Amino acid sequence: MRGLVLILAAPLMLGGCVIYSSDSGETTTVRAASTSSIDLQPRELESVHGVRFERDQAVVRVTSNGCTEKSDFSVEIVDGGAMAGEMTLVRTEADLCRALVAEGVELSWTYDELGLERGAALVLANPLVVP
Repeated sequence: MRGLVLILAAPLMLGGCVIYSSDSGETTTVRAASTSSIDLQPRELESVHGVRFERDQAVVRVTSNGCTEKSDFSVEIVDGGAMAGEMTLVRTEADLCRALVAEGVELSWTYDELGLERGAALVLANPLVVP
């Protein structure tokens, strides 16, 4: 049930948007909202192959045809208040390459990029693909 709630709660009426650009030319777009500004319209979310949260970064394994980059996604963060915040990945650019990358690629965002404090509790709202 919580998974369904997370999927339905993912679309956000955005409370703010921050765009980060790195020295490597990649751009990360982070949209943040509070739980009170969630729009409950369903939408298809990017499936992920794995996720881990380390002390200062979120690492997500996503499907790739060989050209997937971090800048192909926007990241939406919903502040959970006293509970864990929710992170949702939204693919904004399709990977039209034709390489076979069966294991996908790992992409990482630092908590600083996400506008979070180090060690903040976070969950990923995207569905998990089980091999």
